Amino acid sequence: MTGTDSKRRAAVLGSPIAHSLSPVLHRAAYAELRLSDWSYDRFDVDEEALPAFFGKLGPEWAGLSLTMPLKRAVIPLLDEITETAASVEAVNTVVCTRDGRRVGDNTDIPGMVAALRERGIEQVDSAAILGAGATASSALAALARICTGEVVAYVRSEARAAEMRQWGERLDVEVRTEDWAQAAEALRAPLVVATTPAGATDALAAAVPERPATLFDVLYDPWPTDLAARWSAYGGAVVSGLDLLVHQAVLQVEQMTGRSPAPLDAMRRAGEHALAAR
Repeated sequence: MTGTDSKRRAAVLGSPIAHSLSPVLHRAAYAELRLSDWSYDRFDVDEEALPAFFGKLGPEWAGLSLTMPLKRAVIPLLDEITETAASVEAVNTVVCTRDGRRVGDNTDIPGMVAALRERGIEQVDSAAILGAGATASSALAALARICTGEVVAYVRSEARAAEMRQWGERLDVEVRTEDWAQAAEALRAPLVVATTPAGATDALAAAVPERPATLFDVLYDPWPTDLAARWSAYGGAVVSGLDLLVHQAVLQVEQMTGRSPAPLDAMRRAGEHALAAR
């Protein structure tokens, strides 16, 4: 390919979107892979504006990354979604194929598994999840691949508890729910996945046991969270939201560009520098 035919576009969509690190990560990958004709942008797009945005996608588009609130809203606009995306009814990756098809996938789930594997966590016999939102369902899907026993979800309402039990049945994971008031008990699990918004777990920091196992905290800004800082201070292993973001972006880059492996280390460095500059 030469000239304009070789120019390829990708972007992250969501609302709000200004905070997204995706452009930093994807552009770092393009630089490392010497894909000089590739560009990656960000667009503030809400659910209402999404169909019109899709209607304007031309043949130069290679793919899209999607964040909230678009992960479910995009599904009716796609030609196909993968089994992984269907399992949690959430798409964070759209690949635009050369023949004009739009295929949705979810790289958050294998991204979580890869981030844990990088820290030596291949399998656990039980786990705890703090929270019950969209990220918690992805965490449950990831745990379906590595947890051989019970997952206990700590939630704030019976409605959320019922949702998590339903996701457990759907994903074939043994899920028990407990009230958020008991969340300190979660910290003794072999693997704790915190999926809550900033500040929600701060009060739990004082309850970190003297010999904690592994914490996966999906936040990355601000970092470290109070919980992650105390966990590290006590010698526990911590996987961060940046680890997740980088690993899921690696999979996106590979799918959109067809180049593998994507440059994990360069992408992580770029993310770290961007966060340090904030």
